[in-house]
Amino acid sequence: MLYTFRTMASPVGELKLVAKGARLAAILWENDKPNRVRLGPLLDQPDTDVLVRAEQQLTQYFAGQRRQFELDLDFTGTDFQKQVWQALLTIPFGETRSYRDIARQIGNETAVRAVGAANGRNPISIIAPCHRVIGASGALTGFAGGLAAKQLLLRLEGCEWVGSRQLTLC
Repeated sequence: MLYTFRTMASPVGELKLVAKGARLAAILWENDKPNRVRLGPLLDQPDTDVLVRAEQQLTQYFAGQRRQFELDLDFTGTDFQKQVWQALLTIPFGETRSYRDIARQIGNETAVRAVGAANGRNPISIIAPCHRVIGASGALTGFAGGLAAKQLLLRLEGCEWVGSRQLTLC
């Protein structure tokens, strides 16, 4: 199936919104690694309904007017990755979880590193909030959009940081 896309400006840089049919399939970062999310051919079709709605909802989120997204999603990955990405969707706005918390949630407590790897390949960043996953010590850890973007997203949700350490629980 063909993928369609539109780009949008955001406080974390230009984002490429990608749809597969009527579902959102990816949100790619301006400086994303080329193979982090594997997609088929992309057609620039900015008027695709799901892409227009995704941009509207992301704009509302960045303006502090939206805490939950209402979009149909199409996750493409392994069964394990899909479990991790579904777990991300359960993390409430303004809260964080550790990689170990996610591993426990999916019933595989020893898979902490695999959870980290799956988190890094999350194709629908922000909406499937991988930015809400932090190290067990409260430290910011890797993020496809960069740590500055992760920190900005967490601050938008009410978290405060000093350097790479969480100052207040969020």
